[in-house]
Amino acid sequence: MRVYVPLTLSGLAAAHRAGEVGPGPLTAYAVTPGLREWYVSDDIEELEYAALNRAAAASLRAIAANPEEARRRVVLALDVPDGAAVADPDHGLSASSVGEVRVAGPLPLSRAAAVHVDGDDAEKDVSDAAAALGAADLGDDDARFTVDGAEDHELLWFGVQEIPHLIG
Repeated sequence: MRVYVPLTLSGLAAAHRAGEVGPGPLTAYAVTPGLREWYVSDDIEELEYAALNRAAAASLRAIAANPEEARRRVVLALDVPDGAAVADPDHGLSASSVGEVRVAGPLPLSRAAAVHVDGDDAEKDVSDAAAALGAADLGDDDARFTVDGAEDHELLWFGVQEIPHLIG
């Protein structure tokens, strides 16, 4: 099963140093029954892209919580054994937690398939979105538009071997 773990650049650096993402429990995103129902598609690539975007939104929240954090969303894609990532069926009813899963323990970086990171051109929009996130959550349409501006940026794909370059 592929899971998408939301990180920040400093979180990616810590995972690289430790050789794992953790400690557990970890929140990640995956193709869950709730995500399938929410996204209404049978195309696995589209569903995985939706899970990746849910993780990117969680990465934005982590960035917003830390003013010192680099303003680039980071998502680490990892392959875990079936059953290692568990969706809470009650929690999955919330729109904010669609696709969310829990992984009990740390995940070795050796299970990583790819890293997805914002390009340099997204930093201003991600910074603006992080600042507007609270107001967007409270229903401010202008703030929601600002948050959507960050979501308009596609995360770039990097091979795991490129992590030292990304965190350098």
